[in-house]
Amino acid sequence: MTGPLQAGERVLLIDAKRRRHLVTLVEGGAFHSHAGVLAHEQLIGHDEGRTVRTTMNQRFIVVRPTLSEYVLEMPRGAQVIYPKDLGPILILADVFPGARVLESGVGSGALTTALLRAVGSTGHVTGYEIRDDFANRAQRNVEAYLGPDQPLRVEVRDVYEGIEERDLDRILLDLPEPWLVVEHAAASLRPGGILLSYLPTIGQVAKLREALEESPFGMAESLEVLQRSWHVEGQSVRPDHRMVAHTGFLTHARLLVPEAP
Repeated sequence: MTGPLQAGERVLLIDAKRRRHLVTLVEGGAFHSHAGVLAHEQLIGHDEGRTVRTTMNQRFIVVRPTLSEYVLEMPRGAQVIYPKDLGPILILADVFPGARVLESGVGSGALTTALLRAVGSTGHVTGYEIRDDFANRAQRNVEAYLGPDQPLRVEVRDVYEGIEERDLDRILLDLPEPWLVVEHAAASLRPGGILLSYLPTIGQVAKLREALEESPFGMAESLEVLQRSWHVEGQSVRPDHRMVAHTGFLTHARLLVPEAP
Protein backbone atom coordinates (compact mmCIF):
# COMPACT_ATOMS: atom_id res chain seq x y z
CA MET A 1 0.00 0.00 0.00
CA THR A 2 1.17 3.52 -0.75
CA GLY A 3 0.03 7.02 0.13
CA PRO A 4 -0.87 8.46 3.53
CA LEU A 5 -1.43 6.10 6.45
CA GLN A 6 -5.05 5.18 7.02
CA ALA A 7 -7.16 3.96 9.93
CA GLY A 8 -7.23 0.16 10.01
CA GLU A 9 -3.66 -0.18 8.73
CA ARG A 10 -0.93 -1.87 10.73
CA VAL A 11 2.21 0.20 11.20
CA LEU A 12 5.57 -0.41 12.83
CA LEU A 13 6.74 2.02 15.53
CA ILE A 14 10.50 1.90 16.12
CA ASP A 15 12.03 3.66 19.14
CA ALA A 16 15.55 5.02 19.65
CA LYS A 17 16.79 1.59 20.80
CA ARG A 18 15.33 -0.04 17.66
CA ARG A 19 12.59 -1.80 19.59
CA ARG A 20 9.62 -2.50 17.33
CA HIS A 21 5.91 -2.31 18.05
CA LEU A 22 3.24 -3.49 15.60
CA VAL A 23 0.20 -1.24 15.98
CA THR A 24 -3.19 -1.10 14.24
CA LEU A 25 -4.25 2.49 13.63
CA VAL A 26 -7.68 3.41 14.99
CA GLU A 27 -9.55 6.72 14.86
CA GLY A 28 -9.26 8.21 18.35
CA GLY A 29 -6.77 5.54 19.41
CA ALA A 30 -3.42 5.91 21.16
CA PHE A 31 -0.25 3.88 21.66
CA HIS A 32 0.85 3.67 25.31
CA SER A 33 4.36 2.71 26.37
CA HIS A 34 7.04 3.52 28.94
CA ALA A 35 8.04 6.33 26.55
CA GLY A 36 4.67 8.06 26.86
CA VAL A 37 1.50 8.25 24.78
CA LEU A 38 1.38 8.61 21.00
CA ALA A 39 -2.02 9.55 19.55
CA HIS A 40 -2.94 7.76 16.35
CA GLU A 41 -4.07 11.15 14.95
CA GLN A 42 -0.37 12.01 14.66
CA LEU A 43 -0.05 9.16 12.15
CA ILE A 44 -3.36 8.86 10.29
CA GLY A 45 -3.36 10.95 7.13
CA HIS A 46 0.42 11.40 7.12
CA ASP A 47 3.16 9.67 5.14
CA GLU A 48 5.20 6.81 6.57
CA GLY A 49 8.90 7.33 7.29
CA ARG A 50 8.17 10.25 9.63
CA THR A 51 9.62 10.75 13.09
CA VAL A 52 6.96 11.48 15.72
CA ARG A 53 7.18 12.24 19.42
CA THR A 54 5.21 11.00 22.41
CA THR A 55 3.84 13.04 25.32
CA MET A 56 7.23 12.42 27.02
CA ASN A 57 9.09 13.78 23.96
CA GLN A 58 10.41 10.33 23.02
CA ARG A 59 11.07 9.71 19.31
CA PHE A 60 9.47 6.97 17.21
CA ILE A 61 9.89 6.28 13.50
CA VAL A 62 6.65 5.13 11.85
CA VAL A 63 6.70 2.91 8.74
CA ARG A 64 4.54 0.30 7.10
CA PRO A 65 6.03 -3.10 7.99
CA THR A 66 7.74 -5.07 5.26
CA LEU A 67 6.71 -8.71 4.98
CA SER A 68 9.92 -9.69 6.79
CA GLU A 69 9.16 -7.33 9.68
CA TYR A 70 5.51 -8.37 9.82
CA VAL A 71 6.40 -12.06 10.04
CA LEU A 72 8.62 -11.43 13.07
CA GLU A 73 6.07 -9.23 14.86
CA MET A 74 2.69 -10.74 13.92
CA PRO A 75 0.57 -12.74 16.39
CA ARG A 76 1.63 -16.38 16.40
CA GLY A 77 -0.21 -19.62 16.94
CA ALA A 78 2.81 -21.69 15.94
CA GLN A 79 6.49 -21.11 15.24
CA VAL A 80 6.89 -19.17 12.00
CA ILE A 81 9.29 -19.86 9.14
CA TYR A 82 11.92 -17.13 9.45
CA PRO A 83 12.35 -14.49 6.73
CA LYS A 84 15.82 -15.81 5.89
CA ASP A 85 14.15 -19.05 4.76
CA LEU A 86 11.05 -17.54 3.13
CA GLY A 87 12.99 -15.95 0.27
CA PRO A 88 14.95 -19.12 -0.63
CA ILE A 89 11.74 -21.19 -0.41
CA LEU A 90 10.05 -19.00 -3.03
CA ILE A 91 13.11 -19.26 -5.30
CA LEU A 92 13.84 -22.97 -4.81
CA ALA A 93 10.17 -23.84 -5.35
CA ASP A 94 10.05 -21.33 -8.23
CA VAL A 95 6.69 -19.93 -7.14
CA PHE A 96 5.44 -17.77 -10.02
CA PRO A 97 2.45 -15.50 -10.76
CA GLY A 98 -0.53 -17.69 -11.60
CA ALA A 99 0.80 -20.81 -9.85
CA ARG A 100 -1.53 -23.26 -8.11
CA VAL A 101 0.10 -24.07 -4.79
CA LEU A 102 -0.71 -26.40 -1.91
CA GLU A 103 0.78 -25.60 1.47
CA SER A 104 0.43 -28.05 4.34
CA GLY A 105 1.29 -27.07 7.87
CA VAL A 106 -0.02 -23.52 7.58
CA GLY A 107 0.89 -22.59 11.17
CA SER A 108 0.76 -18.83 11.72
CA GLY A 109 0.55 -17.96 8.03
CA ALA A 110 4.02 -16.52 7.36
CA LEU A 111 4.72 -18.71 4.33
CA THR A 112 1.09 -18.41 3.24
CA THR A 113 1.42 -14.63 3.05
CA ALA A 114 4.65 -14.86 1.05
CA LEU A 115 3.07 -17.38 -1.34
CA LEU A 116 0.03 -15.20 -1.97
CA ARG A 117 2.20 -12.23 -2.89
CA ALA A 118 4.18 -14.48 -5.27
CA VAL A 119 1.24 -16.14 -7.07
CA GLY A 120 -0.64 -12.86 -7.47
CA SER A 121 -4.31 -12.45 -8.28
CA THR A 122 -4.17 -15.06 -11.07
CA GLY A 123 -2.83 -17.85 -8.86
CA HIS A 124 -4.27 -19.75 -5.92
CA VAL A 125 -3.02 -21.11 -2.60
CA THR A 126 -4.72 -24.00 -0.81
CA GLY A 127 -3.72 -24.60 2.79
CA TYR A 128 -4.13 -27.83 4.75
CA GLU A 129 -3.89 -27.39 8.53
CA ILE A 130 -4.76 -30.07 11.06
CA ARG A 131 -5.56 -27.59 13.86
CA ASP A 132 -8.50 -25.26 13.41
CA ASP A 133 -7.05 -22.66 15.83
CA PHE A 134 -3.90 -22.45 13.71
CA ALA A 135 -5.98 -22.25 10.53
CA ASN A 136 -8.04 -19.37 11.92
CA ARG A 137 -4.95 -17.54 13.19
CA ALA A 138 -3.21 -17.89 9.83
CA GLN A 139 -6.18 -16.48 7.92
CA ARG A 140 -6.40 -13.51 10.29
CA ASN A 141 -2.67 -12.80 9.90
CA VAL A 142 -2.91 -13.01 6.11
CA GLU A 143 -5.86 -10.63 5.95
CA ALA A 144 -4.22 -8.21 8.40
CA TYR A 145 -1.28 -7.79 6.03
CA LEU A 146 -2.70 -8.38 2.54
CA GLY A 147 -6.33 -7.48 3.08
CA PRO A 148 -9.47 -9.59 2.48
CA ASP A 149 -10.50 -11.47 -0.65
CA GLN A 150 -7.19 -13.22 -1.25
CA PRO A 151 -6.97 -16.28 -3.59
CA LEU A 152 -6.68 -18.53 -0.53
CA ARG A 153 -8.61 -21.50 0.82
CA VAL A 154 -7.59 -23.03 4.14
CA GLU A 155 -9.02 -26.42 5.05
CA VAL A 156 -8.81 -28.19 8.39
CA ARG A 157 -7.64 -31.61 7.23
CA ASP A 158 -4.76 -34.07 7.49
CA VAL A 159 -2.52 -34.15 4.41
CA TYR A 160 -1.18 -37.56 5.49
CA GLU A 161 -4.59 -38.95 4.49
CA GLY A 162 -4.34 -37.63 0.94
CA ILE A 163 -4.49 -34.57 -1.30
CA GLU A 164 -7.72 -33.77 -3.10
CA GLU A 165 -6.35 -31.25 -5.64
CA ARG A 166 -4.84 -32.33 -8.97
CA ASP A 167 -2.48 -30.71 -11.49
CA LEU A 168 -0.85 -28.55 -8.84
CA ASP A 169 2.27 -26.58 -9.76
CA ARG A 170 3.88 -26.66 -6.32
CA ILE A 171 3.48 -28.43 -2.98
CA LEU A 172 5.18 -27.02 0.13
CA LEU A 173 5.30 -28.96 3.38
CA ASP A 174 6.09 -27.81 6.92
CA LEU A 175 5.40 -31.15 8.61
CA PRO A 176 7.30 -33.59 10.86
CA GLU A 177 6.84 -36.60 8.52
CA PRO A 178 6.79 -35.37 4.91
CA TRP A 179 7.86 -38.78 3.60
CA LEU A 180 4.29 -39.90 4.26
CA VAL A 181 3.10 -37.31 1.73
CA VAL A 182 5.47 -38.18 -1.16
CA GLU A 183 3.06 -40.65 -2.78
CA HIS A 184 0.13 -38.24 -2.46
CA ALA A 185 2.24 -35.40 -3.89
CA ALA A 186 3.27 -37.50 -6.89
CA ALA A 187 -0.42 -38.05 -7.72
CA SER A 188 -1.36 -34.38 -7.28
CA LEU A 189 1.47 -32.48 -8.97
CA ARG A 190 1.67 -31.92 -12.70
CA PRO A 191 4.75 -33.35 -14.48
CA GLY A 192 7.71 -31.13 -13.66
CA GLY A 193 5.99 -29.79 -10.54
CA ILE A 194 8.08 -29.10 -7.45
CA LEU A 195 7.81 -30.52 -3.93
CA LEU A 196 9.58 -28.60 -1.15
CA SER A 197 9.83 -29.56 2.50
CA TYR A 198 11.01 -27.55 5.52
CA LEU A 199 12.44 -29.74 8.31
CA PRO A 200 14.31 -28.99 11.57
CA THR A 201 16.59 -32.07 11.81
CA ILE A 202 18.93 -33.83 9.40
CA GLY A 203 17.53 -37.22 10.43
CA GLN A 204 14.15 -36.19 9.05
CA VAL A 205 15.84 -34.97 5.88
CA ALA A 206 17.57 -38.34 5.41
CA LYS A 207 14.28 -40.20 5.77
CA LEU A 208 12.59 -37.87 3.27
CA ARG A 209 15.41 -38.31 0.77
CA GLU A 210 15.06 -42.09 1.02
CA ALA A 211 11.35 -41.82 0.19
CA LEU A 212 12.10 -39.50 -2.73
CA GLU A 213 14.65 -41.97 -4.13
CA GLU A 214 11.92 -44.62 -4.32
CA SER A 215 9.41 -42.28 -5.99
CA PRO A 216 8.96 -40.59 -9.38
CA PHE A 217 10.66 -37.49 -7.97
CA GLY A 218 14.18 -36.59 -9.05
CA MET A 219 16.74 -33.77 -8.98
CA ALA A 220 16.48 -33.67 -5.17
CA GLU A 221 18.64 -31.26 -3.19
CA SER A 222 18.87 -30.35 0.50
CA LEU A 223 20.39 -27.22 2.04
CA GLU A 224 20.20 -24.78 4.93
CA VAL A 225 20.45 -20.99 4.98
CA LEU A 226 22.59 -19.15 7.56
CA GLN A 227 22.32 -15.41 8.14
CA ARG A 228 25.13 -13.34 9.65
CA SER A 229 24.79 -9.58 9.98
CA TRP A 230 27.68 -7.12 10.33
CA HIS A 231 28.42 -4.31 12.77
CA VAL A 232 29.30 -1.20 10.76
CA GLU A 233 29.97 1.96 12.79
CA GLY A 234 32.66 4.33 11.62
CA GLN A 235 35.97 2.48 11.47
CA SER A 236 34.55 -0.39 13.54
CA VAL A 237 33.57 -3.00 10.95
CA ARG A 238 33.23 -6.63 12.02
CA PRO A 239 30.78 -9.55 11.98
CA ASP A 240 28.12 -9.35 14.68
CA HIS A 241 28.69 -11.65 17.64
CA ARG A 242 25.28 -13.27 17.12
CA MET A 243 23.73 -14.68 13.97
CA VAL A 244 20.57 -16.44 12.84
CA ALA A 245 22.11 -19.83 12.18
CA HIS A 246 20.23 -23.11 11.85
CA THR A 247 16.46 -22.86 11.68
CA GLY A 248 15.58 -25.60 9.21
CA PHE A 249 16.64 -27.66 6.21
CA LEU A 250 15.09 -27.08 2.80
CA THR A 251 14.66 -30.12 0.55
CA HIS A 252 13.20 -29.76 -2.94
CA ALA A 253 12.61 -32.20 -5.80
CA ARG A 254 10.80 -32.31 -9.16
CA LEU A 255 8.19 -34.76 -10.38
CA LEU A 256 9.61 -36.51 -13.44
CA VAL A 257 7.88 -38.58 -16.11
CA PRO A 258 9.11 -42.22 -16.04
CA GLU A 259 11.17 -43.21 -19.07
CA ALA A 260 9.25 -45.33 -21.54
CA PRO A 261 10.51 -48.95 -21.76
